[in-house]
Amino acid sequence: MLFKYEVETDKRETFINIDSLIRQTLDECKLKAGIITVFTPHTTAGITINENADPDVVKDLVYGMNITFDNKEEYQHAEGNSDSHMKSSLVGESETLIVENGKVIYGTWQSMYFAEFDGPRTRTVYIKVIKG
Repeated sequence: MLFKYEVETDKRETFINIDSLIRQTLDECKLKAGIITVFTPHTTAGITINENADPDVVKDLVYGMNITFDNKEEYQHAEGNSDSHMKSSLVGESETLIVENGKVIYGTWQSMYFAEFDGPRTRTVYIKVIKG
């Protein structure tokens, strides 16, 4: 089964917790055990797992990526968002999760995030469910 969701972003760079989309998917398909893959089809966005306890972690991720990949005038890409493409390549566009007893197996402080690097925009997130 494939589920499609839209995510609205309100900043150029932000990390949005999408655990609610994963819970909604698991509830709708009644998955007790299997694998889900979370994917975004954008070259300036990403999907990642990171800490959910301290909101400063995602702020630090944005800050750290900005000092690593600043938006230099020397980049050749005409749209002016080369740094966004680099950040997306670093983070990646998907994560695969194990589901057991109807719940995702996460570490203690882990959550799933949609990473926006060229917003604000309306973005798509797909969740593919494989029962097993």
